[in-house]
Amino acid sequence: MKCTVHCIYLIIIRHANAFAATPIELRILLLETGTQMFSSRAPVLKASCAFVVEPAMANLCYWRKLIGRRRFQFTRCISSASRFDHSLRRVVVTGLGMVTPLGCGVDTTWKRLLEGKCGIRETTPEDLKMNSFDRETQLHAFDQLTSKVAAIVPCGTNPGEFDDQFWLNSKEHRSIARFISYALCAADEALNDAKWLPSDQEEKERTGVSIGAGTGSISDILDAAQMICEKRLRRLSPYFIPRILINMPSGHVSMKYGFQGPNHAAVTACATGAHSIGDATRMIQFGDADVMVAGGTESSIDALSIAGFCRSRALTTKYNSAPLEASRPFDCGRDGFVIGEGSGVMVLEEFEHAKERGAKIYAEVRGYGMSGDAYHITQPHTNGRGAILAMTRALKQAGIHPNQVDYVNAHATSTPLGDSIEANAIKTVFSEHATLGDLAFSSTKGAIGHLLGAAGAVEAIFAVLSIRSGIAPLTLNLTKPDPVFNDNFMPLTASKEMPVKAALSNSFGFGGTNASLLFCAAP
Repeated sequence: MKCTVHCIYLIIIRHANAFAATPIELRILLLETGTQMFSSRAPVLKASCAFVVEPAMANLCYWRKLIGRRRFQFTRCISSASRFDHSLRRVVVTGLGMVTPLGCGVDTTWKRLLEGKCGIRETTPEDLKMNSFDRETQLHAFDQLTSKVAAIVPCGTNPGEFDDQFWLNSKEHRSIARFISYALCAADEALNDAKWLPSDQEEKERTGVSIGAGTGSISDILDAAQMICEKRLRRLSPYFIPRILINMPSGHVSMKYGFQGPNHAAVTACATGAHSIGDATRMIQFGDADVMVAGGTESSIDALSIAGFCRSRALTTKYNSAPLEASRPFDCGRDGFVIGEGSGVMVLEEFEHAKERGAKIYAEVRGYGMSGDAYHITQPHTNGRGAILAMTRALKQAGIHPNQVDYVNAHATSTPLGDSIEANAIKTVFSEHATLGDLAFSSTKGAIGHLLGAAGAVEAIFAVLSIRSGIAPLTLNLTKPDPVFNDNFMPLTASKEMPVKAALSNSFGFGGTNASLLFCAAP
């Protein structure tokens, strides 16, 4: 449908969204003459020649052409990806929870991380979770594994330990696998930290959950396969399917607290935790919820998972007798990652909602960048293009210049190829800000190993804590840096006290999936 436009006015108004606690900005175009056809999804204001153009729907290229032809000048862009879009609802972090190989709880994990402690140890046959197999089979399987170190959550009843009896072994928890229990524990800490345990029905309906996992409960699948081999299929637990489904951590958190907002689970390998947080942020930005419980979880210390990663040559094999030295991101001696387990959960909240109830605000989620390598099932592209795109998209969405970022928590897993590619990608994105030594960056996987589906969430929490505490954490076991580094461009080898106003967290996964989260100091 053609139109003749003589004059265009852009007016910014404040409009109370029916589903929002606070007003949001809407862009309205007033056409002096003529009629304009917009996207059918764009709502039309009931006023003469007035239309609402939502930022996500506006065709910026079309308007640029129109402005160019008519020599009109807007006082403000209809939609601009190069600056922070204030028409979207702002999202802040108000609660944190963690279960990691360094311990159970945020304070315990953060303290031990900054102290240079390591949560990696030698594995034993009992760690393989082959309880349905005879002892001889267990020992044979253990002997076949080429990697015999892992980052395992410490269990027990002492402070800083994960209490199996409370979270996992009670009768009512028969439907809960270990990866689900880690998420329940982390979510419980995060919700109590945020002081968000609503009893009001409307508040529950406006609270959602977005917790993903990478592999689920492989040990349950192994046990079920053993039953088939032994012709005991009728003894299969009726809870088998609910125990292995990836969306069950979100489901159990939702059921435990009565949250009836979005119930979501990302499954993007090692980027799962980051995608879960990013997706939850957008759900709040777009008005689907006011509060989201978001993160990732994983429990993959079992015979089949370890064997699978061993066969793909992803795991370290050189340090079986020296587990504390096995995970060494960016170091010349790295030879593969250390498999780990745990969970990281954040409470995300719409800014005005958090402010109105007097919530403690750790940081603001300002940018979420995603990309795909389109290259290889397990290896990143050698040019690092996927990582570069994810980082630059997060920066662009946040409206932040690379020079404004103070700290980067790198994905670096301690693999020969991946670490150097990411280092070059960081150098490309941050340019002189990185090469002159002004950017602090590190990989915390030297201390906690690679938590797979939980990694992105746990490391995003580390990025938030770096802002909150003014400390950038170290890279453990970095004794002989990769040649890609020089005197100024060097990962942190000791925790550094410094003002951190903006921190970026990278997460990259098998299949070429990439995510970057950008956090800024509390508004």
